[in-house]
Amino acid sequence: MKKSFSPQEKAAVALEAIKGELSISQIASKYEVHPTQVGVWKSQALKSLPDLFSDKRKRENFDKEKIMDELYKTIGKRDMDIAWLKKKIEPFGLSD
Repeated sequence: MKKSFSPQEKAAVALEAIKGELSISQIASKYEVHPTQVGVWKSQALKSLPDLFSDKRKRENFDKEKIMDELYKTIGKRDMDIAWLKKKIEPFGLSD
């Protein structure tokens, strides 16, 4: 049966690997996990560390602004489509 690890356990293994006080093999033996998995968790932890210290408010505002820009573009395109359609149906007497 495959053993599953909680996020806290994964973090503990990764932190110990980052510290470098024990070899990967020793850590793997201590936590009963494959040495390759120790390396994967270590690299995941190192890769995500900069995000922990980034200003999330700036990122959230950027995401909101991006969504707003897309919505305004969509509204503008719809307005242009409606105007074009109104112009095309005028000869048929179907306009307002």
